[in-house]
Amino acid sequence: MTLTAKLKKRFYFIAAAYFRFFANFAFKRWNPRVIAITGSVGKTTMLHLLESELGEKAHYSHDANSAFGIAFDLVGLRGITGSKLRWVYLILMVPIRSIFYKRTEKFYIVEIDGERPHETEFLAKWLRPEVTLWLSLGRSHAIQFEGQVKDGTFENLDKAITHEFAMLPQYTKKKIFIDGDIPLMVKSTDKIKKKHLTKAEIVACYKSDLAAYSVYPNHADFIVNGNTFHFEDPMPKDIAIQLVMLEKLSKYLKVSLKTDFSDLEMPPGRNSFFEGKNGLKIIDSSYNAHLISMRSVLEMAKHLHTRHKWLVIGDMVEQGSIEKEEHEKLADLIAATKSEQVITVGRRTKKYTAPRLKQLGVNYVAVDDAKSALMYIEKHATGQETLVFKGSQYLEWVIEKLLADPKDAEKLPRREVAAEKRRERNGLN
Repeated sequence: MTLTAKLKKRFYFIAAAYFRFFANFAFKRWNPRVIAITGSVGKTTMLHLLESELGEKAHYSHDANSAFGIAFDLVGLRGITGSKLRWVYLILMVPIRSIFYKRTEKFYIVEIDGERPHETEFLAKWLRPEVTLWLSLGRSHAIQFEGQVKDGTFENLDKAITHEFAMLPQYTKKKIFIDGDIPLMVKSTDKIKKKHLTKAEIVACYKSDLAAYSVYPNHADFIVNGNTFHFEDPMPKDIAIQLVMLEKLSKYLKVSLKTDFSDLEMPPGRNSFFEGKNGLKIIDSSYNAHLISMRSVLEMAKHLHTRHKWLVIGDMVEQGSIEKEEHEKLADLIAATKSEQVITVGRRTKKYTAPRLKQLGVNYVAVDDAKSALMYIEKHATGQETLVFKGSQYLEWVIEKLLADPKDAEKLPRREVAAEKRRERNGLN
């Protein structure tokens, strides 16, 4: 790690501690029942499921899952959304609002990202949740943890990332819900319990509670422990673990379990269905991309009921030294979907994924950028296809150009001014 990187890392927590100090006055004044959501993927989906379940009984940390964002959220402010001058505004306003600002909801549903070393611990020691929902575990933001492997703190990336997420269960008061099918998650929480680092009950949840799953381009149904959950968007099979946790959490909180999520409004880029030009069907899951989220969406694509299935797959970024390994694994996941056509977009998928797809006999085309992907689709698609988008490389721009209703572009990810400028710089107007 360079000196500049070390200083930047150190400054991050110094600045975060400043905002935490003042925001804590508002937090203590409010004193809500805290339910924390963490994991490599699925956090935002779980947050929205709980919002649909609890409604106005809770406040939800939308777009605020970092040490900075949560501090701002607790005093009713948004983070950095435009000019850097906003930092000056926040430095002045957080102390002022901490004096009088108070929320009144019974619960605080807070998403905790854990994308950098020590941030989860920073938040866990502060918020000390009543309940933690640890949804998933994978190599998201792997590049952030490579330093802990290089300096010998941890044996490998998996252990470094597991340790980071495990900080939240360690500071949980009552209930810790985990995916019982993930050995590292089970081992780490067992270790926490054996060392008496928490008095909370560990509740293992299992995907085997899923009795049936069906997914179409515009809806999905799950049967879990006798309950039928319905969604009006295609949802990955993996959210079964979240539905199991939702069921158990509802019993703990003594609230009725909601099963009809027809009105659920997911944030952009998370398995949203759109009508495309000339009859195309579009599934947009372009918000993020690492192997665990890729696996989830590709498993959904594997089960998708549609006649002509195409995949548009962008690079996975922030993978660091495991970039080659992860992109080669991606090819096997793609092949398992048995898609009619695969389009890979970006230098990483072209270099690492495409050769493996060729070995596996997958019908694919590897392109360098979003413009080339759009040109291929416009030239070869007949209008009968369902296109599943996942990955980076400005796939949201490709989707925008294919929408039947241009107004639907407002529902795509990365609509902020900074993202629009990045697309413009890359010639995507």
